[in-house]
Amino acid sequence: MALHFASIWETITDLIPDRPALVCGDSTRTWREYDDRAARIASLLDAHGIGHDGKVGIYVHNSNEYLEAQYGIFKVRGVPINVNYRYKADELVYLLDNADAEAVFYQACYAARIWEIRHRLPKVKLYVQVDDGTEALLADAVDYERSIRDHAPMDRIERSSDEIYMLYTGGTTGMPKGVMYTHGQFISVMMGTVASMGVDVPSSVDDIPAVIEAMRAADAFPVSLAACPLMHGTGMWLGSLVPLLQGGTVVTISKLGLDPHLIWSEVERNRCTSVTIVGDAFAKPMLDALDDAAKRGYSYDLSSLEGILSSGVMWSAEIKERLLAHHDMRLVDAMGSTEGGVGSSVATRTEHTQTARFQMNPGVKVITDDGHEVVPGSGETGKLATSGLVPVGYYKDPEKSAATFREIDGVRYSFPGDYATVEADGTITLLGRGSNCINTAGEKVYPEEVEEAVKLHPSVYDCLVVGLTDERFGQRVVAVASTDERRQVDEQGLIDFTRDHLAGYKLPKQVLFVDEVRRAPNGKADYKWARTAAERAFG
Repeated sequence: MALHFASIWETITDLIPDRPALVCGDSTRTWREYDDRAARIASLLDAHGIGHDGKVGIYVHNSNEYLEAQYGIFKVRGVPINVNYRYKADELVYLLDNADAEAVFYQACYAARIWEIRHRLPKVKLYVQVDDGTEALLADAVDYERSIRDHAPMDRIERSSDEIYMLYTGGTTGMPKGVMYTHGQFISVMMGTVASMGVDVPSSVDDIPAVIEAMRAADAFPVSLAACPLMHGTGMWLGSLVPLLQGGTVVTISKLGLDPHLIWSEVERNRCTSVTIVGDAFAKPMLDALDDAAKRGYSYDLSSLEGILSSGVMWSAEIKERLLAHHDMRLVDAMGSTEGGVGSSVATRTEHTQTARFQMNPGVKVITDDGHEVVPGSGETGKLATSGLVPVGYYKDPEKSAATFREIDGVRYSFPGDYATVEADGTITLLGRGSNCINTAGEKVYPEEVEEAVKLHPSVYDCLVVGLTDERFGQRVVAVASTDERRQVDEQGLIDFTRDHLAGYKLPKQVLFVDEVRRAPNGKADYKWARTAAERAFG
């Protein structure tokens, strides 16, 4: 059997056909149903000439349908393309055209947008509409459920571990880019990395039957709630692909927007063993919901919950500690990007961590801008480089690929753009993306470090930090912060507070208070918005 998602899931289906694979609201798909529906989607794609290496956009909210469509695309040896459902017309056209998409699965509520752009996408020959009760079926599109009914399951086929799996980045440092891996490379490294975090996953394809049988005997299959969007790496990789490779169940919530009480209700209802989130952007509201429930004399039943997994943005130590006060569990903070994993931090009631401090994965180095490796405890700053999961490259961008994926002493590394220091004990402290680095009076200031200091104030709920042009210093540090409505703090009071946590040159020179700090659905910072808001306020 090839190390390929579709081939592995077909094997798991044969082993545990009646166990639940997908749950969304009141809709549950067993592994047999998941496989059958994906095979019918594969027939639909095959009937339209879409097969090996064919690119197919998935413009759908978190749902069973998202994961079924992806599996069906894998079955025909195609390449799913994750589409951000917040994109406007021009952004959608850029992404789908850049990806060479030949088909698009889209949520019915976006039918008008598809109609608006379809004449600009001559490569797309199939549109599949997922009904959500909002819009009638577009002319020349096919209905998702009707297509499943009308097509027989496609026969299983041979696949190669060398086939391409691709995920598009969010475009926070430019236009979205398709990051390419092979199935074999991605699955083997992912399983090894997750195993190092203490998760019981098969170490090879040959081990799958034994691991599945052991889980069945112990009734230990994971039930994962992917609380963040599947259209991004954290939700898809940690929240979906990892549990599915274990024969587990993926629970999704189709409602848009973060509803922390609904998340905890779904954990309780489905007896979830894990929840996947994106740092404080999810953890803080979820903590507030637990605090609120406790004040009302109610406790969610979290007895099944073994842990929470996070990646993508800062998850502060204080929030972790307060979550652990509510429930004894394992909090895994995975550091990485679409271009590769770097390290992790694990917190429990007996094992405490520091904010932004991570244990490095094997094969990770920190390299200075002039090319030498950072010595632990030296205080030097360098770029993170990982040799573990190094992508094949960016789709159709050899120049960017050459700059990001480079060879050092015969070893190929990925440089995703994050800066860090190496502590004397070998752990790394994440500073942030170089593209957001603020140069003020000749000193480098990384926004994440300042944001974390500002958020330590009990009145601050969230914060982003940007650099604005300054005649004297080149750039000045500006904080854009939202506050807890029950507490108050003024600009000078907040600046003075940060003096206890930051060097003087890192202090915010100004603070803009806003009702809400804007973030993407995956919790990642919207620095473009923050910079625009700060410029409007302060010039």
